[in-house]
Amino acid sequence: MRFGPVWPLQTPTPTPTETATEVATDIGGLLPFEIPMWVVNLGESLIVIALAIIVSRVLVRLLGRRVAQQFRRPSLTRTALRGIRVGVYIFALLTILNIYGLQLGDIALSVTVFTAVVGVVLAPILGSLISGIFLLADQPYEIGDMIELVDSGQQGFVEDITLRHTKIFTLDNTFLVIPNGEMRQRDVVNYSAEDARTRLSLDVLVTYESDIAVARTLIEAAAREVDNVISGGPNIRVGAARYPASPTVYINDFADHGVLLTLRYWVTEPYKLLAARSKVQTNVWRRLEDANVEIAYPHSHLYFDETSGEMNVSLNNGLGGLDGIDRTHTATGDSPVPPHQDPDELADE
Repeated sequence: MRFGPVWPLQTPTPTPTETATEVATDIGGLLPFEIPMWVVNLGESLIVIALAIIVSRVLVRLLGRRVAQQFRRPSLTRTALRGIRVGVYIFALLTILNIYGLQLGDIALSVTVFTAVVGVVLAPILGSLISGIFLLADQPYEIGDMIELVDSGQQGFVEDITLRHTKIFTLDNTFLVIPNGEMRQRDVVNYSAEDARTRLSLDVLVTYESDIAVARTLIEAAAREVDNVISGGPNIRVGAARYPASPTVYINDFADHGVLLTLRYWVTEPYKLLAARSKVQTNVWRRLEDANVEIAYPHSHLYFDETSGEMNVSLNNGLGGLDGIDRTHTATGDSPVPPHQDPDELADE
């Protein structure tokens, strides 16, 4: 018995639509009712989303410490971890689009068209993202630093730095969210970038008759009495210069009304600058009040002698209506007649 050639059985490759239909039919065979295709796609999408959330959290926990050790900056660490989450979510989104039959080429074309249409709307957002990258690279401030916005005078602590905005908790317990594009255009004072110690100054004008040496000693002692004022220790380095850590009074100027003394002192807590300044000024006032030191104020002395010249004074007729003044005995500005003489008597002469 002869057999013909045996050809291997070739099964056609099912298309994604046929595979999804078979899956739906198989699932439907287990149940007494049929399941629509959109329900199956929705279930798969929810599973992908749940897996994306779980995977992103696991990756952040596993890589968080290594990323922190690598960058050594909280802002860069948070940005890198956010990038990991975004990457996982983008992969999940592409998977969901593939479930609904969209290929990568179609997705790229759709994204290109969408970007071209709403490019004007996305321009500010892209500008803010670019500014955020520059902020992270320039490092003008870091999470936890105390900063001040010079134009508004608001002070606060940096809570978070993202690619889009900077979050600030002010000292008034308010919350600011400022786009990075605006932050790069504003003048920002950082009180705690390298060293939290901040130097303050106080000008005191004392009279020339005061004991200047005693005044300087009393002012320095008044500053040392405040708790958060550095009373002594090694010199504090600022750039290439070094300044005394203890309060020091300098003779600043010989002014018109007195000797201008300038007190310079360091405060350990930058968020208590106003309280420290108030306490120092209170102590200075109390100590100088009990000593032979007088705080100067603007005043002038007028001297008249034989070299000062002459001043002519005359009265007009408007005073005649006043009680007790006789207009006939009142001199005018045009007449040199003394007020005690009668004009008729002078005419007879």
